[in-house]
Amino acid sequence: MSYQFDFLSAFDYAGVFAHGVRVTAELTAMGGVLGVTLGIACAWARTQGPAWLAAVAGGYVELIRNTPFLIQLFFIFFGLPSAGVQLGEMQAAILAMVINLGAYSAEIVRAGIAAVPRGQLEAGASLAMSPFQVFRHVVLRPALQKIWPALSSQVVIVMLGSAVCSQIAVEDLTFAANFVQGRNFRAFEVYLLTTAIYLLLAIGLRQVLRGIGGTLLRRAS
Repeated sequence: MSYQFDFLSAFDYAGVFAHGVRVTAELTAMGGVLGVTLGIACAWARTQGPAWLAAVAGGYVELIRNTPFLIQLFFIFFGLPSAGVQLGEMQAAILAMVINLGAYSAEIVRAGIAAVPRGQLEAGASLAMSPFQVFRHVVLRPALQKIWPALSSQVVIVMLGSAVCSQIAVEDLTFAANFVQGRNFRAFEVYLLTTAIYLLLAIGLRQVLRGIGGTLLRRAS
């Protein structure tokens, strides 16, 4: 018997998919902002911080970049309660995304900082700027301008990787897809639709990040 496609059965659960998209967007927004902020802090620590702080940041980056995101998520959600730290599904997912993105973005930002000419740092120091002012105005903005496309791509990768958060019952888009497929048993239609939604989310996120970069970094030298 030939398979009869029925995409309308998937659209009957439009509300479930919409809720999943909203949760995925929330995870991406919070994880993206906090993760990039953590990455910038770690990049500063590794390039301009004291030796002990640079070593701590370097160890964190190597640990996270060389272990699977799923294991990090499971450790936070299932492992930390053993140490008395109780986190809800969304809290654990956001924390895992922040920690993961922070490590990867730290290396991206560090590469941008290394590309800033040393003469600019000396010029900033000659203007009696504090080390923080030099980093913020002379180093960080030009560095972000150079690495913004790579940083944007990493945020998109983390958004797509958030699909594994459904493994701890976070009601994101993948959780919604699994829920719907378990109700209508239309795996082909459900997961094809889910793939299309993720594709649209990724394209939309890239455009948003491109606009943010153009606005915030327009005046960077």
